[in-house]
Amino acid sequence: MKNFKNLFLFFVVAMLAVVTAACSNADKTENKDAEKQKTGSETAKGEEISGSIVISGSSAMQPLVLAAAEMFMDENPDADIQVNAGGSGTGLSQVSEGSVEIGNSDVFAEEKEGIPAEELVDHKVAVVGMTAAVHPEAGIDNITKEDLIKVFTGEITNWKELGGVDQKITLVNRPDSSGTRATFVTFALDGKTPAEGITEDSSNTVKKIISETPGAIGYLAFSYFTDDSVTALSIDGVEATDENVQNGEFPIWAYQHSYTKGDPTGLAKVFLEYLMSDEVQTNLLPEQGYIAATKMKVERDAEGKQTDK
Repeated sequence: MKNFKNLFLFFVVAMLAVVTAACSNADKTENKDAEKQKTGSETAKGEEISGSIVISGSSAMQPLVLAAAEMFMDENPDADIQVNAGGSGTGLSQVSEGSVEIGNSDVFAEEKEGIPAEELVDHKVAVVGMTAAVHPEAGIDNITKEDLIKVFTGEITNWKELGGVDQKITLVNRPDSSGTRATFVTFALDGKTPAEGITEDSSNTVKKIISETPGAIGYLAFSYFTDDSVTALSIDGVEATDENVQNGEFPIWAYQHSYTKGDPTGLAKVFLEYLMSDEVQTNLLPEQGYIAATKMKVERDAEGKQTDK
């Protein structure tokens, strides 16, 4: 009888061991499956982030997104983020078509004809100020809005008419697809169409041409005024500064939108969350010449109406 009891106890212990091992293996399998589903995303600190995405659009926004992408990839070497420019229209078109995961724009999607804005999700990453940029030897650093319109519509053709040097004015514009152009035309030129001049796809190229062409004038985001190669113009005596944009005194500014087709997933979702993190919003944005949207004392809607927050 004693032997029977010992045999029974041995059998019970053995069965418990089998059940425990089976449960443990099942948990491991579930964890592995969950990890596979997290490819390209991260929900907990320390988990591996991998995958690749392509971002295109606004050249005014490119320096910020490129810098953030490089920081992100340094921290996550298995992630690959390609950042292209091409203009806001290009970014909106490509994200709408699904050829890129994120489309950057200086303007609301609703402002661009032919863009299915209802299919896109807007992520307002930052605010950027813009102003007219002139060759350093033009002889002026301030211009009235009225005269600025006259310059860009071809009514004023020499800087001496504004108290500057005796030098013919050369206009440098962005193409119609550019969000920087749209913002400048709307808020600096009151909707007036610029006269013919040099047209360049990239803000980097615009800056280079202005710096190398006596008499040249164009327009750039604040983030491009990093040296003395071009001069940023004050408008009606108001300096082109972050503070003046934030309090609503300087009129030429735009949200920096990152659009996704539907709600973002995977690496696109994680990277957009990174763009809104303190690391980017508090540190990188001001370093790169951008303004955190949360610091704005005024706001704008898709129709361009500005109101106090």
